[in-house]
Amino acid sequence: MRILVVEDQRDLNRLIVKTLTREGYTVDGCFDGEEALLHLAGAEYDGVILDVMLPKKDGHQVLRELRDQGRDLPVLFLTARDSVADRVKGLDLGADDYLVKPFDFEELLARIRAMTRKHAGNRSNLFTVGDLVVDTERRTVTKNGREIPLLAKEFSLLEYMVRNKGAVLSREQMEDRIWNYEYSGSSNNIDVYISRLRKKLEGGSGEKLIHTVRGAGWVLRDPEKGDGA
Repeated sequence: MRILVVEDQRDLNRLIVKTLTREGYTVDGCFDGEEALLHLAGAEYDGVILDVMLPKKDGHQVLRELRDQGRDLPVLFLTARDSVADRVKGLDLGADDYLVKPFDFEELLARIRAMTRKHAGNRSNLFTVGDLVVDTERRTVTKNGREIPLLAKEFSLLEYMVRNKGAVLSREQMEDRIWNYEYSGSSNNIDVYISRLRKKLEGGSGEKLIHTVRGAGWVLRDPEKGDGA
């Protein structure tokens, strides 16, 4: 999942980015409201961690513009203000949650999971594809009760696909969700990771989970009986 962190306290910004990255998120960070809107215009995010008191445009202005564009993106406000009036204003503008500084990072992570789960229409962190079970909170994958170890980017790609099971995802969509703005690498990285996932998830069972849609991308779907083609 790709998260945008908008916080003008640079040390705190870097700490949040580092923590989320360690938890397996793809993360971009910026330091003011105008820069935040540029990021939001240039990439698709699964959630935004948005400070209220920002230079150039404050968090309320950023959120108002985001909602005026019709974008129902999960937004968690960070603020040093803890009055009821401040919380009400943010929630009325369309924020999904509110966290007062200083905060515990475990609580921040739990709130991110909750708001992204809510927006995806899921009540659980567990996703299934055939006999495959993906736990997005514990970041584990099991098949028939046996755990399948995945590298961080392999899991991130699988998580994106399983959250969009049945939908054809293009190379550009995958690259946009799995790598941040700082990434500069080979254009065939998605092919490499898809190949690795197929080997780890499907093995030699003949059960096909990841399908290539020629000229369009890939789709993850439940296997059909006798599906070995």
